Amino acid sequence: MFPESVCPQRLQPRLQSQWQSWCDQVGAGVAAALEKQLQADPSQQKLVARALLASDFLLQQCRRDPGLLPQLLNSDDLGLAIPAIAELESEEQLERSLRQLRNRVIAETIWRDFAGQWDIPTACARLTELAEVCIQTALDWHREKMVERHGEPRSRAGDIQPMVVLGMGKLGARELNLSSDIDLIFAYPEPGQSDGEKPLENQAWFQRLGQRLIKSLDTVTADGFVFRVDMRLRPYGDSGPLVSHYAALEDYYQTQGREWERYAMIKARPVAMSGGGDGKRAAEAAEELMELLRPFTYRRYIDFSVIDALREMKTLIQRQVRARGLIDNIKLGRGGIREVEFIAQAFQLIRGGREPDLRVRNILKVLPQLEEGGHLPEGAAEELRNAYLLLRRVEHGLQAEKDQQTQTLPPEIERREQLAFALGYDNWAALEAALVQARFAIEREFDEVIAPPEENGEITVSDSWEILWAGCELEEDRDAWLEQLHDAGFQPATRALELLADLHSDRIVTALPVAGRQRLDQTMPLLLAAASDVGEPLLALERVMPLLRAILRRSAYLVLINENPPVLAQLLRLCSASPWIAEQLARHPILLDEMLDQRRLLQPSTAKDIADELREEMLRVDPEDLEAQMEALRHFKQGQSLRIAAQEVTGALPLMKVSDSLTWLAEAILQQSLSLAWQQTTEKHGAPQDTSAEDMRFSIVAYGKLGGLELGHGSDLDIVFVHDAEPHQYTDGERSIDNLSFYTRLAQRLIHILQTRTLSGPLYEVDTRLRPSGNSGLLVTSLAAFEKYQRESAWTWEHQALVRTRPVAGSERLGLAFENLRTTLLCTTRDEQKLREEVVEMRNKMRAHLDKSNDREFDLKHGPGGIVDIEFMVQYAALAWAQGAPSIVRYTDNIRILESLSEAGLMPAHQAAHLIDAYKAYRSEGHRLALQQLPGVVSGDQFEAERKTVETTWQQMLG
Repeated sequence: MFPESVCPQRLQPRLQSQWQSWCDQVGAGVAAALEKQLQADPSQQKLVARALLASDFLLQQCRRDPGLLPQLLNSDDLGLAIPAIAELESEEQLERSLRQLRNRVIAETIWRDFAGQWDIPTACARLTELAEVCIQTALDWHREKMVERHGEPRSRAGDIQPMVVLGMGKLGARELNLSSDIDLIFAYPEPGQSDGEKPLENQAWFQRLGQRLIKSLDTVTADGFVFRVDMRLRPYGDSGPLVSHYAALEDYYQTQGREWERYAMIKARPVAMSGGGDGKRAAEAAEELMELLRPFTYRRYIDFSVIDALREMKTLIQRQVRARGLIDNIKLGRGGIREVEFIAQAFQLIRGGREPDLRVRNILKVLPQLEEGGHLPEGAAEELRNAYLLLRRVEHGLQAEKDQQTQTLPPEIERREQLAFALGYDNWAALEAALVQARFAIEREFDEVIAPPEENGEITVSDSWEILWAGCELEEDRDAWLEQLHDAGFQPATRALELLADLHSDRIVTALPVAGRQRLDQTMPLLLAAASDVGEPLLALERVMPLLRAILRRSAYLVLINENPPVLAQLLRLCSASPWIAEQLARHPILLDEMLDQRRLLQPSTAKDIADELREEMLRVDPEDLEAQMEALRHFKQGQSLRIAAQEVTGALPLMKVSDSLTWLAEAILQQSLSLAWQQTTEKHGAPQDTSAEDMRFSIVAYGKLGGLELGHGSDLDIVFVHDAEPHQYTDGERSIDNLSFYTRLAQRLIHILQTRTLSGPLYEVDTRLRPSGNSGLLVTSLAAFEKYQRESAWTWEHQALVRTRPVAGSERLGLAFENLRTTLLCTTRDEQKLREEVVEMRNKMRAHLDKSNDREFDLKHGPGGIVDIEFMVQYAALAWAQGAPSIVRYTDNIRILESLSEAGLMPAHQAAHLIDAYKAYRSEGHRLALQQLPGVVSGDQFEAERKTVETTWQQMLG
């Protein structure tokens, strides 16, 4: 059907396949008519080729509706047909109507974009209009049903109360893309009660309305979904009420609103409203709400106070890019869409209060305003606009493929070529060049918006003895105090005196009861004397001050310090050695109890010791009290982490044992948390057939640092969940569910236990993105599906990651089965040349985007000859040679794999030993820097011999 000239030759087979799929579905008559039309107009052939090649979703919709493809070819705009509420008799009809509308509009938008008939602003406007229509239709329909059942919600004065739906983010800015979530906030003016026969308080009335609205939009049915709804931007996030009245909103934003919420509120806009008679009252209520929020978003003065917050956000963005490997993510990566948004919103937050012209939501409208106001250099607005539009168009192309929310460029060259062709480029190289140029322009401007903070000198703390502490505020004795402090080693003494005087005059101190003040007055001379005995007295004092302030009102801890001089001395030594330890103690003063037993504090524990101690600890907790159990887990983890850190900084534990101990701690907590999750899930739903608490047919598989027994302080847990139960069978409880749903809920409950921020914070941050198909895949995978994915779909980097995997909790039987599967997969015969090329390519990509080395500094992890180079060589060796020497993949940690390579004769003993020594040296320094809360970058003249060794070995193996 299509001539070879219509698309690149390598894409021809896919095009013919997609076309045939459509023809087979729509029937010979429709297909023949369209084929005749296309042959008469070759220009239309290219339009069809672009659409079918680049969008499986569009093909699916055209197969469902045989007339859609001809309509798209023969019209400029199919319009947006608003569903008639009166004709929607049931909720099922409402949901079907909205989903069919959504699918048609998304399909048309994809077509118009690829055909070049709509630019990005036009496409985004249509998608935004679609969202508004769907939200308003669902809101009106459900409100009508709510009024029939419960009456109109009214204020205490009797006025009908409307509900206003605020659209945030891209919806608020009319920048919605093909697969955007919609971020919403629900609000109503005043508390009160509905006037029906079954009245409800307004809060409950509007909450039910909001829940039903979300369900109609968010639920996945046979027709798909309308929009994924995200309500986390509301006050207090997921823990807050679903809907709030205006006074509650105003109070929240005035007293607790944070800088990121100001950032989010810039784009807020009423997108739907319902109630209040003819709609006039609802419109007035929406305007009233925006007026109420405006002072929070835009300050009356030029708000330079926001710069620090923006710096933090910028640092967070850059850290996420490095940590999450977002090189190919055109939204979150460097020079991506988010950085353009950051540039615009930074100026809006700072100057929007004084410059009303900047109070626009759409980024394409604000950029010229910024240049006109002198906030951007001449020409920058146009350059940023063009770069932004290119990235948004590529984003649409990525999402059009399968109607999925993604901003990551595909790794496969064929998919990249499809994308380039659909967007009108000759080939991927041309599109890639345009992307590089656009992202460079954005990155350059982004780095100029908020200059990095000046390097501050070390801020230090205070000093004294009893007389000095009592008189530290007396100006006439200032010189004497400074001399005393200086002689005791507190330098600069002026800073030490300032800190002491600040604490002495602090309201918290002056308001202490008599007993509490006496205890503080006893503590301070002891503390200052002990601080003068450590290597850096002022540093120790500075680091212990936050803890001291945290325990002022809990003076029992002051008694503990006063009555136990060894505790005070150890406290100062540990805080001086590590700001991480000092921070943990300040956050959780209960950890001071761990310091009472000095022998136990510094006595290393085995894996069995840790697991046994945790079990004993949990036996003391009411098994029916989940909150108490979660707190007990957190207290145990904090106490053990403190002990391990103390053992590390005092030399009681060498580097390798520190990682072992932290890994054992994580394993024990995972097993205990899984047991809790199992208990709760089975109580609700029963258990799958042939399972027990001892063999759940479920296993937690560790990746990364946990899998490689290389956990550090504060490390996330990279984990994947597998099961081997029959997915289509059901649990045996009264509220029975299928096994797959059961294990998914089990995993979700486990993640909740681990990540929930209780009063003591989270246990661990969990990352499950290494599972098959990443975030788009199932949360829990059967072992068979895991094997199928690894054999048929996994990328080389996923096989590299498999080298460091091992089961760490759950069914021992399933864990053993996974280990056997891992060995089998790693021992698969591979094309060494291809493997070498792919490993080197991935390493080069990582270094290009993550290496912080320069002429003066060396990045321990990503620098040439650093940690990642060693890891990649180990992974390459494992994948390339395991089929002939399975023993080299027996272990998951890099050091033992290197030893195994030597024992197997695959690497000279001296070479393996040098790599092990370098790896240990790097990690030891990395641990030391982590406890100092410093980045993993050292002076460029350090580790020169180790780096040379690693680079030489790299050239021999992979060069």
